[in-house]
Amino acid sequence: MGKGLSLRQRLLLFFAAIAVGGVASVVGGLWLGFQHSGLPETQSAFVTAGAVASFGIIGIAAWVWLLFDENVGRALDRLAAGMRAQAHADGAGAFDAAPGRYLGDLGPAATALTGALADTRTALAAAVERETTRLKEEKARLEALLSDVPAGVLLCSGAHQLVFYNGPATDILGAGAAPGLDRKVFDYLREAPLMHAYDRLVAAGDAEAVSDLLVATRDGARVLSGRMRLLEGGGAAPGYVLTLRDVTGDLAAHAGRDRLLEEIFERIRRPAANLQTVIGVLAEDSGSEALNAALLQEVGTLATSVNELAARYDAARGSWAALPSTRSADLVDGFRARAEAAGVAVTAEADELILRCDGFEIVALLAGIARRLKAEGIAAAVTLRLAEEGAGAMIALGWTGPALTVGMLEAWLAEPLDPAAGEATGRAVLASHATECWPELGDGEASVLLPIREARRAGGRVAPIARQVVYDFDLLLKPPAAELAATPLGDLTYVVFDTETTGLLPESGDEIVQIAGLRLVNGRRVQGEVLDMLVDPGRPIPPGATAVHGISDQMVAGAPGIAEALVRFHRFAEGAVLIAHNAPFDMTFLKRREAEIGQAFDHPILDTVLLSAVVYGQTESHSLDALTARLGITIPEEARHTAIGDTIATAEAFLKLLPMLKGMGIVTFGDVLTEVRKHGRLLKDLNA
Repeated sequence: MGKGLSLRQRLLLFFAAIAVGGVASVVGGLWLGFQHSGLPETQSAFVTAGAVASFGIIGIAAWVWLLFDENVGRALDRLAAGMRAQAHADGAGAFDAAPGRYLGDLGPAATALTGALADTRTALAAAVERETTRLKEEKARLEALLSDVPAGVLLCSGAHQLVFYNGPATDILGAGAAPGLDRKVFDYLREAPLMHAYDRLVAAGDAEAVSDLLVATRDGARVLSGRMRLLEGGGAAPGYVLTLRDVTGDLAAHAGRDRLLEEIFERIRRPAANLQTVIGVLAEDSGSEALNAALLQEVGTLATSVNELAARYDAARGSWAALPSTRSADLVDGFRARAEAAGVAVTAEADELILRCDGFEIVALLAGIARRLKAEGIAAAVTLRLAEEGAGAMIALGWTGPALTVGMLEAWLAEPLDPAAGEATGRAVLASHATECWPELGDGEASVLLPIREARRAGGRVAPIARQVVYDFDLLLKPPAAELAATPLGDLTYVVFDTETTGLLPESGDEIVQIAGLRLVNGRRVQGEVLDMLVDPGRPIPPGATAVHGISDQMVAGAPGIAEALVRFHRFAEGAVLIAHNAPFDMTFLKRREAEIGQAFDHPILDTVLLSAVVYGQTESHSLDALTARLGITIPEEARHTAIGDTIATAEAFLKLLPMLKGMGIVTFGDVLTEVRKHGRLLKDLNA
């Protein structure tokens, strides 16, 4: 009852009830008094007294109600309205607490509350404005950077919808016409290679993994080299970034180089041979025998040199090309796209392999042969088989029909095979891969066989760390560096590193077999700045050491020597503070080679063993396993006792120790040195 009444209405009812109660009490009292008096003549006096008293009570109640309504009821309504305006209406002006002057501390309390709300809102608005401005600036910088990226960049949702694309992607996908946002990427690119790469990454469950792929446009006009990376925090169907590069221009450039060199040798070889023949004829007719002999010798030398150079060029062409890795499924899909675009039906079967070959060139070669088979009326349908063979793979392009002759195949290989490859010939493709192809007839099916020298089974492999491009625009606003001792720990640049060795006794000849490092800038790990290399120690690796870190003599064969590795590490760590777990051990291996490499490892050094002692006390265990366990860091079993795995664990531990040190009042590099030197009994500080 009364739930729909306002405060003032309730106050009115309250005072009305008081008035009624007062009148009833007076009337009742007078009536009882009249009954007990027993004097009828006093009735009019009692009635008059009751009326006067009743009107007085009603008047007083009304007067008090008016005062209460004005100074309490209305005041509370005004305060409530003012507070509501401050809470919900931007720009409502200053809060007026004057109506609450008779309400004790309620007015000042409301004033304080609304003032705090206004201050919070102002601070929030300022923070939002600063953040919005910063984001706009970062957005502008990113747009400027992406506009200069030569590769096409696509950002797709988990439903394969286009969310972002840059200018080169417009040229690649739409030939100058912008693709549409929220359109399926499959409207522009073949679905199978993208889905294969996406499924591989989702199945791997590694946010840092990438997948290289070869994909054709929907019309089969272009074959693109691509790389896919999943976006973090995408849930069951994460989005992904796809970078694309049209390799047609690269192939044309390579083909042009080859044609030029071939023409040089051809133009020199023939005149040299002709000159040798002419001089031989002249020598038979007349002239000085000595002069003729000299001429014959020089021309013979010229001809021999040209022929030798030509032979060396032919032999070396296969090793000049930096051949990429191509998945067999992507190569098959690229061939299918090109062949079907030419009207050739394709049936394909392939082992799951990763081939060391230029997928675009091989696709162009196979598609060119298939196109010629159809044009010559030999076959309108082909079967592509790709199978592992020894250390490489064998590609068989088969059909039902007459076999090719060697002469016919050689004639085809001498001419440009695929319009997408420009003037590149099949023979040039074979030479760049240091391989051959030949016709074969067996089991009622004709085929052309093409071996690929290097191939391996496709298998899951988790990279130890991502090599990716990252940015940190806060570095643009970083103040000039102060003296090292006075520099806050969060402002320093660090290189966290670790080594694996042949043993624990450098003074007895043990050497480094692996070294890894990564950089920390502005308190964050720079994912793209990583050093991870095997090192040839120049001595056998004991079986006991191999059992610990898994590195054998075969693995370091051909790796950089110790001097070269330390020069590269010194360059990588230049200008940074070095961080290691049990740094004296690792630094001993570095410092003993300073004279040999002509560089001094005189960097400032922090040791996570000593930092752990500062935070947890000397009585705790400070091994890397114990420290990471306390900090909730998991080191995968396969990464433990590898240089890169232990480096990542040490870096993560240091980043978690930083705020703990700050909470203890250890803010600058000088502060931390003061503290770690108190634990000299545990481990020597190398900053003396």
